[in-house]
Amino acid sequence: MGACWQEALFSLIEQIPRVLRPEIQAIAINGTSGTVLLCDAVGQPVDTPLLYNDARGAVVTRRLRSIAPENHTVISATSSLAKLLWMLQLPNSAQAKYFMHQADWLAFLLHGQLGISDYHNALKLGYDVEELRYPDWLEKLQIQVHLPKVITPGTPIAQLSPKIAINFGFRRDCLVCAGSTDSIAAFIASGAKLSGEAVTSLGSTLVLKLLSRTRVEDARYGIYSHRLGDLWLVGGASNTGGAVLRQFFSDADLERLSAEIDASKISKLDYYPLLKAGDRFPINDPNLPPLMEPRPDNPVEFLHGLLESIARIEVRGYELLQDLGAERLTCVYTAGGGAVNSTWTAIRARRLQVPMVSPVNTEAAYGTALLAMRGVSGNC
Repeated sequence: MGACWQEALFSLIEQIPRVLRPEIQAIAINGTSGTVLLCDAVGQPVDTPLLYNDARGAVVTRRLRSIAPENHTVISATSSLAKLLWMLQLPNSAQAKYFMHQADWLAFLLHGQLGISDYHNALKLGYDVEELRYPDWLEKLQIQVHLPKVITPGTPIAQLSPKIAINFGFRRDCLVCAGSTDSIAAFIASGAKLSGEAVTSLGSTLVLKLLSRTRVEDARYGIYSHRLGDLWLVGGASNTGGAVLRQFFSDADLERLSAEIDASKISKLDYYPLLKAGDRFPINDPNLPPLMEPRPDNPVEFLHGLLESIARIEVRGYELLQDLGAERLTCVYTAGGGAVNSTWTAIRARRLQVPMVSPVNTEAAYGTALLAMRGVSGNC
């Protein structure tokens, strides 16, 4: 898989017009949170990387509960630390020298320095983003590989390696900066920056992120806080979302039927739309059954009920974040495919009772570019 990542990275670089490459002053990379690998002393992967949703770390969560603070983010089958402890049990781990996140390793291919990460990626490894250090309880694990040196996202690490600069036609002094996770980068791209502002991502799932002056952590609901400047980005994710809608409707159906819905009227249908049993946020129940009955014969009524119900879950999610101590919600930016559905936006605005704001941009790549720009200007 590492070879595939490398091929994809260089393929993307090749797609940058050659005329623009000499103008680029800095590069940063985002990767999926919790996608990790072990590398040897020269940066070669010693085994297949584990992806963000790989849950093989479930076998070590009991050990993590005995070590980490109660309800800590790492106490999850998919946390970076759970994956690391699982990988260290493999035969090939004897060759490993460095533990790296996807974004760390891809940046290494450009600047050549091993073992450097950012505190967005390192959160699920157990790095203390408030004290900006690895906690004592993590040090006591005596992990036999190098954990990354963690720096602020956007911080310049080094110039491009001469070979990369020459091969791809970049300026010699182009900097590679510490990156971020894809979801944080998408939040940065949105333009939200004040306490109380939030971004709802209406993609396959429903993801909420709220800027707050107060940090909130509660593994019972999958809630954790990323550091973002002087504020905290408090987030949670539900399994409901666009994937459920696509189970019943094509994109053309969604557009056509949504136009027939009167968004000012409340649907009497009360669903909990899920593809399969189980949710963690805002309801923490691994056995929570999908509820999409009764189903009316009229598809407009059915879609109205689904959109209204997902909006209801969104409201409940923000209420939970605030109940646990996060900032009061003041406005919501919307990312993901659902952002283009004006009927859904109107339903959500009615329920959330806050202004709905169109994002400046929703691409994680744009947010990552902003990080790199801030790194060059010294504002990271």
